[in-house]
Amino acid sequence: MKLSGNTIFITGGTSGIGRGLAEAFHRKGNKVIISGRRKALLDEVARANPGIDTVELDVTDPAQIASVAKALIEKYPALNVVINNAGIMPFDDVAGPLDDAQALHSIDTNLLGPVRVSAAFVEHLKRQADAVIVYNSSVVAFIPMAMSALYSATKAAIHSYALTQRFALRQTSVRVLEITPPWVDTDLIYKSGDPRAMQLEPFIEQTMTLLETATTEVVVESARQFRDGAGPNEHGFVDYFNQMLIDNPLPAP
Repeated sequence: MKLSGNTIFITGGTSGIGRGLAEAFHRKGNKVIISGRRKALLDEVARANPGIDTVELDVTDPAQIASVAKALIEKYPALNVVINNAGIMPFDDVAGPLDDAQALHSIDTNLLGPVRVSAAFVEHLKRQADAVIVYNSSVVAFIPMAMSALYSATKAAIHSYALTQRFALRQTSVRVLEITPPWVDTDLIYKSGDPRAMQLEPFIEQTMTLLETATTEVVVESARQFRDGAGPNEHGFVDYFNQMLIDNPLPAP
């Protein structure tokens, strides 16, 4: 995708990867609009980056998604890029009882949220000469994390959805890209400083470079082992990865 001259809407743009992408695109001369649930955090990003616009949005609310999309299309008729970044990563226990409320919230946020946001903009995007829908998935879409099983499953579903939407839009001006981050040290769970995690700045830098020529997926080098680990021999990799997390747990917050 072109890295300048776009009008870009990014969900979950107040922290972590979403904010990193927003600021990187802003520096390259794009018009950037970010959304988030908390006005105070939106205001903080806007103050730090004059020219970035903000809008409050809870991606679990279908009516609010429709309303915000309508307003943004009217205000920014040149809008041509939608980046679905908003997400949550709660821990769960698939060997025990289900927390049904948490499960529904995870699915609403991580799966139905991006699907609804993309659907709200797709007809508008088809009218643009050069448009892009981006999904932020995860390496755990391919090698799932047992301690966050439903999160992993929602990211696997996003990967599947991106594949089919890319095919469905193949004869339009809309391209579909998927960013597949490794473990990046952000506050998605909590910033831990764990040396196994990639730092945000190099992740954003490498992702921006890869986005320029990407046609399907954006996979930084440290995520490649996980992306390539899926397939007929994935069971051993899944077991090894999850046993490693048990033997070497995350540092306490």
